Amino acid sequence: MAGAAALAGAAVPVAAGRAAAAPATAPTAAGTAGAAEGAPFPAVSVRPGDARYPDLVRGTNQRWTARPGSVHLVASTEQVRDAVQRAVDGGKRLTVRGGGHCYEDFVFNDAVETVIDLSEMTAVRYDERRGAFEVQAGATLTDVYERLYKAYGVVVPGGVCYSVGVGGHVSGGGWGMLCRRDGLIVDHLYAVEVVVVDARRQARAVIATREPDDPHRDLWWAHTGGGGGNFGVVTRYWFRSPGATGTTPDTLLPKPPAEVLLSAVSWPWESMTEQAVTRLVRNYGAWHEAHATAGGPYDGLVANLSLNHRSNGQIGLLTQLDATVPDARGLLDAFLRAVSDGVDVPHGALTSAMGEHGPMPEFATPRRLPWLQATRYLGVTNSVLVDPTLRGDQKSAYQRRNIPERQIATMYRHLTRTDFANPNAMVLLSSYGAAVNSVSRTATASVHRDSAFKLLYQTYWNAADDDAANITWLREIYEDVYAGTGGVPVSDENTDGCYVNYPDIDLSDPGRNRSGVPWSTLYYGENYPRLQRVKAAWDPADFFRHGQSIRLPGR
Repeated sequence: MAGAAALAGAAVPVAAGRAAAAPATAPTAAGTAGAAEGAPFPAVSVRPGDARYPDLVRGTNQRWTARPGSVHLVASTEQVRDAVQRAVDGGKRLTVRGGGHCYEDFVFNDAVETVIDLSEMTAVRYDERRGAFEVQAGATLTDVYERLYKAYGVVVPGGVCYSVGVGGHVSGGGWGMLCRRDGLIVDHLYAVEVVVVDARRQARAVIATREPDDPHRDLWWAHTGGGGGNFGVVTRYWFRSPGATGTTPDTLLPKPPAEVLLSAVSWPWESMTEQAVTRLVRNYGAWHEAHATAGGPYDGLVANLSLNHRSNGQIGLLTQLDATVPDARGLLDAFLRAVSDGVDVPHGALTSAMGEHGPMPEFATPRRLPWLQATRYLGVTNSVLVDPTLRGDQKSAYQRRNIPERQIATMYRHLTRTDFANPNAMVLLSSYGAAVNSVSRTATASVHRDSAFKLLYQTYWNAADDDAANITWLREIYEDVYAGTGGVPVSDENTDGCYVNYPDIDLSDPGRNRSGVPWSTLYYGENYPRLQRVKAAWDPADFFRHGQSIRLPGR
C-alpha cells in the first residue's frame, strides 16, 4: 500500500536439513514461554481441493500465490510450535502469513510447502503480570487501535491500513501518522514471543524483553526493525513505553490526540509546469528538513505528498495535525502556505483517488475529527486493499536532506511520460523525523533515525498483461533518480538507504543495484552485523529464511 501501513510480512520459511551442533554460547531454555493464552479452536489444516484453499494461498498482491501441500490456521502459541516442529521433522519449506501485505514473494512462492496462517490469533489485552499490553501477531492494526483506545484510551504509533497484520509490521519497525509525535511502534515494544528452532532441530517458544538483564534481550532487539521471517515465528508482542512510570494501564502507552485536523488538497497536473512541481517538492522537503528534530509545535503533523503520474490528473497533499496543540488551525494554515509558496498554481479540492485513498473533496477546508474517527476514515475507506485483482510493485528511500533539483527533474520526466500512463503510479513523500529521530541508530534495529522524510515509489495495476510495463516504469524512475549512486539511495548526506517493510528484491541484483552497497546495508546500516549474530544464536541452521532474510555470519 502507499505510505505508512505497509509491512514486510510475516514470512518465515523453514528449510529442510540437519542442524549443526549447538555452539557453546547458544541460548538456554530459560525464558521459554508458557501456554497462557489458550486456543479458541483446534488447529485447522486446509489442503488442495478444499473450498477454502484458494483464499488461503495468496495475499493482497495477486502477483504472489503459492501451491503448498497444507495451510495451518492456528490459534495459540502451542499450535504454532507444533506446526513448526512438524515442518522441521518433515523437511517442509514453511512460510507464515500474518496480514498478507508483504510486497515481495517472501510468503507465497513456488518453493512453499506449508503455510502457517496467524489470522485467528487476534487477541489484544492488558497483561497485568507483565504490566504491558499483549497483542497476538495475527491482529490487524484496526484490531489494535480499537481495543487499546476504547478500553484504555491509549495507542501505539503504527501504520494506516486497517488490514496490515502486526506480525511483520512491528518487526520491520512500523511507522504511521503519529510517528513524529510518538516515534515508531517498536519504540514502545517491551517484549516479544517467538517460536524458534534450535540447533537440535527442536521448536520452542521464547519470550524476550528489553530488560537490561534479560539474557534474551538481543532477540527482542532484533524484532525492533530486523524485519519479518528472520529468526522465528512471532506469536505475541507486549507494548509499554520505556518512560512509563504509572501503575494503571491508561498510563503505560501514549494517548492519541482527542481530535485531529485533517486536510486534503490538490494541484491540477494540466497547469503544473516542471518549475511549479520542482518548487512544490522543494518546499515540502525544506519544511521537513527544518523540522526534523523533536520539540516543536509541529511534532503532531504528518503530511503525505502524492506525486501521481500525470494521467491521474492531480498531485495531492494529505495532512493530519494534532488539533489539541495551541493555535492548531494557524499552524496547519502556515504549513500549507509554506508548501505552496512560489507555486503559481492554486491548490483546490482533492477529487482524484490517490494510492489507496479515494477522493476527499470535503477536506479542501481542514476539518476537525475525533482521533479514532479520523484513523478509521484513513485506514478503512478505500477500495484498493480489497480489490481481488490488485497487483503492485514498490521501492523506497529515506531522505536526510531535501531532494536535489536534478532528481526532481528526473521524477518529473518519468511522471509525465506519454509512453506509460497509469493513474496509480506515483512517488509518495511521507513525513518522518521528530520523535523518530530522538532514538539512536543502534538502540533498536531500526537504523534510520536521522531522516526528515521518506519516499515510496509505487505502482498498482490489475492485469497480468500489464506487469512488464509497470515494473519497467518503476525500475526506470527509481534507477534514474539515483543514477549518481548506482541506482539505489545509498547512505550519504542526502539519502539513507531503504525501508525493510517495503522490501525490494531488486536491491539484491547487481544488475539493478550497481552501487556496490549490499541490500543488507541499505536496510540495516551498521546494525546488520549484530542482526547476523542474533541469527547465529537463535536460528543456527538458517531454518527461517526468504529472499532477503538475515544471513548467517560469513554468508
